[in-house]
Amino acid sequence: MQDILALLSGSLVGFSLGLIGGGGSILAVPLLLYVVGVSDPHTAIGTSALAVSANAFANLLPHARAGHVRWRTAALFAAAGAFGALAGSAVGKSIDGQKLLVLFAVLMLVIAYFMQRGPRPAPAHRRGTSSLALAGRTAAAGLGAGGLAGFFGIGGGFLIVPGLMMAADMPIIEAIGSSLVSVGVFGLTTAANYAVSGFVDWRVAAEYLAGGALGGWVGVSLAVRLAKERRLLHRTFAGVLVVVALYMLCRSLSAIV
Repeated sequence: MQDILALLSGSLVGFSLGLIGGGGSILAVPLLLYVVGVSDPHTAIGTSALAVSANAFANLLPHARAGHVRWRTAALFAAAGAFGALAGSAVGKSIDGQKLLVLFAVLMLVIAYFMQRGPRPAPAHRRGTSSLALAGRTAAAGLGAGGLAGFFGIGGGFLIVPGLMMAADMPIIEAIGSSLVSVGVFGLTTAANYAVSGFVDWRVAAEYLAGGALGGWVGVSLAVRLAKERRLLHRTFAGVLVVVALYMLCRSLSAIV
């Protein structure tokens, strides 16, 4: 039964990623905990990080073919963020699992808030900015996004896309495509750090990946048809995040008390 639930949960995560993009993978951890039945919060985080990483690299190919990846900037952002993800995941492993879930639930509420607000306008191009300054801003943004992604074991696309737009003056379509490099690297770094401590369930991760591939294909197909309803989709998903976050808070706080 757990195998079936892992496949179905992975499909739901892949579907949400394909349908709404950044932020969709935030459901991976609560689904692993409360549906699949992974008992340890750290194992759920490590396992979801591996699945999110693999999905990001798989989705990178079509963006690369379409020319939506600015490789040099993406590599700099990902390289700096890998150090942040390593440090963040090390800190995350040292925190009590239930307390970590409380923080995770708070993060979900923050993501829900920004999702219901909708995307912010692209920043105006800053003339006269040196290449060195752009590189410095990009590396700093990558380090910060990687730290948060590693700490919570998430892809961090909702952080990386605006980070690339603001730090590197990147248009949104290139930011989305380029962000997948960092999502993959951050997730892989986090998963490797958790795996060293035995916090990755490899069988569940494989099932999550298989389900995510199918769900992602369906989500992307549906997203094309519902492009005009994207605002409504984001608000609906934000509502789901709020409900799940409140449930996680109740469960985790009661376990702590």
